Amino acid sequence: MNRMLYEFFTFGRTPEGWAAGEASVFDLKSNKLRPEGWTSADAAGLPIFPTVIRHDELKRGMVGHAMRVTVRRTRRAYVPPATHFASRLTDESLPRMGERFRLREDYDVSGFSPEVQAILKGLKKYGMLAADNGIEWAISCTPDPRIPVLHEELRKVKGADFETVTPPRGHIPAK
Repeated sequence: MNRMLYEFFTFGRTPEGWAAGEASVFDLKSNKLRPEGWTSADAAGLPIFPTVIRHDELKRGMVGHAMRVTVRRTRRAYVPPATHFASRLTDESLPRMGERFRLREDYDVSGFSPEVQAILKGLKKYGMLAADNGIEWAISCTPDPRIPVLHEELRKVKGADFETVTPPRGHIPAK
């Protein structure tokens, strides 16, 4: 295993062979970010695969990493770990790419299914990163038929149930 991750945007077969609108390579042996201003298959310049929910995590009872989230509108800014923005808007009330949102610690998850509880526990501990523009508050799962449809349950959690995580003063991300 070479621990390299290859991700593509608009990837497909053409009469000439294979083509992609964008290709990104991530070295999983490192926490190194993409260069400033670079995008990826996600607008924020982040790798997608490490931030999606997998079936084994739901069965284990907690998603053990930050999750990818799309939001309808973002502003023309990014914060680490993002390296790219995808908006012309400058409204300070809009999230930046890379913004981390964490489910409030006091949010009661007991009334949810075990699968949704696994997601919500992960959102309490690790949060979710604004990774692209798209459906409002949509988190991503791997395409796995063993993962049940969870949208209706997850819609009960509102944006007001999250807090924006501010990095500690003087925090410098790995480059």
